[in-house]
Amino acid sequence: MKQSKVFIPTLREVPAEAEALSHQLLLKAGLIKQNTAGVYSYLPLATRVIQKISEVIREEMERIDAVEVLMPVLQHAELWQESGRWEAYGAELMRLRDRNQREFALGPTHEEVVTSLIRDELRSYKQLPLTLFQIQTKFRDEKRPRFGLLRGREFIMKDAYSFHADEESLMKTYQDMYDAYKRIFKRVGLNVRPVVADSGAIGGNYTHEFHALSAIGEDTIVYSDNSDYAANIEKAEVVYVPSDAAKEAPQALEKIATPNVKSAKELAELLGKPLEQTTKSMVFKVDDAFVMVLVRGHHEINDVKLKDYFNTDNITMATEDEIRNLLGAAPGSLGPVTDSEIKVYADNSVQDLVNIPVGANEDGFHYVNAVVGRDFEVDGYGDFRFILEGEPLADGSGNAKFAEGIEVGQVFVLGEKYSKSMNATILNNQGREQHLTMGCYGIGVSRTLSAIIEQHHDDNGIIWPKSVTPYDLHLITVNPKKEAQFELAEKLYATLQEKYDVLYDDRQERAGVKFNDADLIGLPIRIVVGKNAEGGIVEVKRRDTGDSEEVAVDALVDYIEGLYEQV
Repeated sequence: MKQSKVFIPTLREVPAEAEALSHQLLLKAGLIKQNTAGVYSYLPLATRVIQKISEVIREEMERIDAVEVLMPVLQHAELWQESGRWEAYGAELMRLRDRNQREFALGPTHEEVVTSLIRDELRSYKQLPLTLFQIQTKFRDEKRPRFGLLRGREFIMKDAYSFHADEESLMKTYQDMYDAYKRIFKRVGLNVRPVVADSGAIGGNYTHEFHALSAIGEDTIVYSDNSDYAANIEKAEVVYVPSDAAKEAPQALEKIATPNVKSAKELAELLGKPLEQTTKSMVFKVDDAFVMVLVRGHHEINDVKLKDYFNTDNITMATEDEIRNLLGAAPGSLGPVTDSEIKVYADNSVQDLVNIPVGANEDGFHYVNAVVGRDFEVDGYGDFRFILEGEPLADGSGNAKFAEGIEVGQVFVLGEKYSKSMNATILNNQGREQHLTMGCYGIGVSRTLSAIIEQHHDDNGIIWPKSVTPYDLHLITVNPKKEAQFELAEKLYATLQEKYDVLYDDRQERAGVKFNDADLIGLPIRIVVGKNAEGGIVEVKRRDTGDSEEVAVDALVDYIEGLYEQV
């Protein structure tokens, strides 16, 4: 393709709000253009990369017998009401009404639609297992779109759904999909780590995320240097190791004034105690009941672990008004020493503490020397907090290390979550009706595009892996007004196109502009037709290493063939 005919609006400067490097390079290299916050047009180069990523996905999906479909973006509210997610999904669900005031959503995912499709068509276990997938635009009303394509309101996704008569069949497909995802990300050039994760709004009870390691990642990955252990920090188990703190002799409970103290850090400073010897008391509403949760002052409560402990998705932090009505004080002065009937739960590490400073449930006052079992009771201990870097890992392989990751894919075991709520059944091999067992599997295609750039770039621009490069070769004429250069470039363009996708820079631009654009665009191999054109010599340069070589035109095709195998 001649570059003069391709829409590639490269930039020298990028908007200040483009924080992520991939966002900056997508804009600078002319791959995307913002329409509004979190919504982008994919320009020709990005479109070609998306197509190549999609083709890799299609090949790997077909390899495991997944069949491509295309389902509607516009989804009737009734389906979401059947599954119970119309309200539960929250503000991210983009809702609208048609002229007859019927409610719809723009699909962020397709569990409801695909379940309704299958329940109307499948009748027998003999038709199973079945896996359907699609590559389609999705919509989520992100509160704060950021990082370009990494967190947008409109994005491209591959979503797949499998249907089974039993769990054994489901787990086989889950493993097939897991392995396919590893192959997909390797083929597109991503360094990805599969991690144990939380299922979030999708639901289900078993899931893995695939994270591309990156400094701009929005998720923290906990991993081991000595094993294949990896987990999203939300799911990383904290190993309880008892300490010597519990051997301390109990002291008398004492109430003290603590004016303007509203945090564990401020309390520790006032008392001259290490932060880890204090506690934080937080109140949550679990379904319809209030509970108090205690963690040490230097720890942070993990709401995903709370949901797992209480086996519910319906957990929110209590409001200040609810807390004051319940305990008579504002957050910052709360504690478990109370006449209230509120149940108290504590992180495992709290049981090692004696003589604990806690809020007195009176603004501006705390107790010191509170003792579990004497001054208050704990209704249950559990792992309620985020792991800290350097703490022991659950698999015994060593201490936790942290890395940042971009989530590019996730696989879920859904079980009967949707088939039960939406009454999707089949007749089993005994002729009895049973609910389908389901799995679902997603890849963020546009996220993958950004993640590739995050991992493949230098100070000058993008360095595309050849599996997804928009074009294989970048042919550049330094000065197309010079007849020898123009004629040689035209000849090479015709020849090289027989085997490669060639971007031919035939523009009437300065050489510096062309070379800067070439670095930004980042195609694997650059062929420069310049001052030695009359002698039949061109310069060939690798984008990844920067190595260049002068090559005779007669030997160019063979040279390119060998070089392209190396990049």
